[in-house]
Amino acid sequence: RYADALAAAIYESMAADPRVALVAGSMMGLAGAAPMAPIRKDFADRIFEPPISEAGLSGICVGAAIAGARPILPFGTGSFSFRAWDQILHEAGTCHYMSNGVSTVPMVFHMLHGLRGSGAPQHSYSPQSMMWNCPGLEIVLPSSPADVKGLFRSAVKSDNPTLFIDHAKLMITDGEVPDGDYDIPLGVADVKRVGGDITIVATSLQVLTALDAAETLAADGIAAEVVDLRTLVPLDTEAVLSSVAKTGRLIVVDECNPRCSIASEIAATVAEEGFDLLTAPIARVTRMAAPAPYAKALEDHISPTPDRVVEAARRLVG
Repeated sequence: RYADALAAAIYESMAADPRVALVAGSMMGLAGAAPMAPIRKDFADRIFEPPISEAGLSGICVGAAIAGARPILPFGTGSFSFRAWDQILHEAGTCHYMSNGVSTVPMVFHMLHGLRGSGAPQHSYSPQSMMWNCPGLEIVLPSSPADVKGLFRSAVKSDNPTLFIDHAKLMITDGEVPDGDYDIPLGVADVKRVGGDITIVATSLQVLTALDAAETLAADGIAAEVVDLRTLVPLDTEAVLSSVAKTGRLIVVDECNPRCSIASEIAATVAEEGFDLLTAPIARVTRMAAPAPYAKALEDHISPTPDRVVEAARRLVG
């Protein structure tokens, strides 16, 4: 399971480096209780359970990272990170620049994003596009158990502050994970499905949405290529442009709100750097621009879905 792969990455990171410490909090919601048990047992001296204060804990962890530790700070729900906006963006994100390269902030901020099922507005944010607007922060968005393990190990080893953003619904998904220790470098996208008719770019849970849509499109004779960005910072622009050069069509699937979103940025990048590659307009399939409803039927209505992706693909292919 995805949760097990993430826990394995945390365990291996703490075993390999005594500087890695965990502010336990709510690491993976209910899905993480059993996977985290061995970590709590074997590294109890490096696990801290302070009172909840996102701003205070972020300030402490940023200071500890500057002093040489490598903290992992889970916020639980991504919207709780808004309480620590100043510490994340002003302190962690700018420290290296403002110290003229003298100081680094080697730490991981972990959070769960997305429409999780009746989370309502305050528990359903996908803050990655907001955070992408602030230089100095690495941003990671895995979609599979294999990727979450390899990317988290790399995030812990990075000397940069890293926002590691998982989707709550991914925690119980299954997938193959390579044996042994391995790292996946940040900034390298992955083609999850090869195709020649249309490119679908996605991150996190929406990669699974794109893959479901690609199965439906295949029955219509439309071969969709699914590109999983995996990280926003660094961004593998070349992987996106290479796929669009092959297919000539692009859909971006994104759980952020449509304005100033991941979908907006990828569309703008391709329009600027690969306009001559396109044979059709770019399409975006995103969360609708509304607060997240509590009612499931309404939440489903505003969500990116395989049906919406299929509809967009059929329109572009004609």
